[in-house]
Amino acid sequence: MIESPTKADGAELWRIARDSAKLDLNSPYAYMLWCRDFAGSSVVAREDGRAVGFVIAYRRPDEPAAALVWQVAVDSSQRGKGLAGALLDALYTRLVSEGVRYLETTITPDNEASIRLFTSFAKRWNAAVETSVLFEGADFPEAGHLPEELYRIGPLTAPTNPGD
Repeated sequence: MIESPTKADGAELWRIARDSAKLDLNSPYAYMLWCRDFAGSSVVAREDGRAVGFVIAYRRPDEPAAALVWQVAVDSSQRGKGLAGALLDALYTRLVSEGVRYLETTITPDNEASIRLFTSFAKRWNAAVETSVLFEGADFPEAGHLPEELYRIGPLTAPTNPGD
């Protein structure tokens, strides 16, 4: 089942992100706030009542037709089943009906799994992908951070069935 998160999901989203060993881990408090304040632009997948994956996103205040995906994570028990793509499709089916026309996310150049996830999303939605560097590696306070490339996918239109 894929639905909007509740603030009670925050601790589980933090656990999934931590266990991914790939994501920049935010504090548990941040995930709890995210689930409260951005539930309308985020989704969680559940199996037997337990969170097993999520997408957290927000609509850009300066461009309400764009939503930025902050993190996508799937529990190790669910990897390889297409859950991340299903979560993105479920979220954007809802957001497109509310006027969102662009998906944005940032990806480091070495994150091949995320690049595949978002380019396959664009293909399923018959949308263009534009990339540009949003933050150079030198913009980050820690040495050796790779650049964050902005992926902008769209325009998105409401599909009858994503993937068709």
